[in-house]
Amino acid sequence: MSIGELVSEKIRLLPPEKQQEVLDFVEFLAQAKKAAAPSRSKGIFLDLNVHLGDEEIAEARREMWKGFPREDI
Repeated sequence: MSIGELVSEKIRLLPPEKQQEVLDFVEFLAQAKKAAAPSRSKGIFLDLNVHLGDEEIAEARREMWKGFPREDI
């Protein structure tokens, strides 16, 4: 007998309110597994389909830091 069959058999013996608790817990486990699944993306914007090259990133950095006060050495 498989684990699924054993679980199903045991659940059928429970009262309906306990069966609902089991269902809630199984759904919680399924959600926790989805949340814990490692992302295939290697960047935080990869899933947004944003692709920036090295030069674009360098330009963005220059633009971002151009007004930052600094002391030249």
